[in-house]
Amino acid sequence: MGDGRPVYLRIADDLRRRIDEGSLAVGARIPSRSELKRAYAASDQTVDRAVRVLKAAGYAEGQFGRGVFVTDRAPLGTLLRSTGAVDSPFAAEILAYQPWERPAFPRETVLTWEASSGETPAPEPVARRLGIAPGEPVLRTEYEYLADRHPVQLATSWEPLSVTEGTDVCHPERGPYARRGVRGRLAAIGIRVVRARELVGSRPATTPEAEALGCAAGQCVTVVERTHFDGADRAVETSDIVVRADRWRLEYTIPFTG
Repeated sequence: MGDGRPVYLRIADDLRRRIDEGSLAVGARIPSRSELKRAYAASDQTVDRAVRVLKAAGYAEGQFGRGVFVTDRAPLGTLLRSTGAVDSPFAAEILAYQPWERPAFPRETVLTWEASSGETPAPEPVARRLGIAPGEPVLRTEYEYLADRHPVQLATSWEPLSVTEGTDVCHPERGPYARRGVRGRLAAIGIRVVRARELVGSRPATTPEAEALGCAAGQCVTVVERTHFDGADRAVETSDIVVRADRWRLEYTIPFTG
């Protein structure tokens, strides 16, 4: 039985197989359009589409005026998400690989983050997650997290201003309780955060995300939708956390009781 897949997918899969097997090594140039046209008896549009699939999957990147080259897809490490890690400003601990696993970062990794915030009406999806009416004022904070100056993680957080407005913790990036996690900040105003819920998914990177994380627009990213709840089961913060799916794995600890 013949292969019923579109030709561009067969070309992309063949190139992926060659990269995975090492015949096209990291840094190697992907065959040119004319070479791919001859090799697969395909049109310009077909081979261009195959290369776009390869780029979106993180296997290759274009270099202006030089061509398309195989990218390094080896995972840089693991972002450990646990009860303690989820509340840190970084929202995860970095576990670099062992020396034989070719770590990208040393064990003493320097974690830093930058943030900027401002008031905005809650969009409908955010309002639904927070259990408030669409358009209610929230504080939106944009974060960029870095490990040894390498961009690792992006996050957008929304907090209802009805919870924090007029307090010392309204702005996560400034004030006496700045640069703490959600639990630590809200505890300072008498709100006890008792649980967090995370939903993990994936989608193509937007152009701004790709520029920040050093990947191609459309490349797959992992998205964690995290929401914090207080003792009355009220949502007090929700955020979208974005990491490169090809470079970082997420690790969760799952304790068993009873």
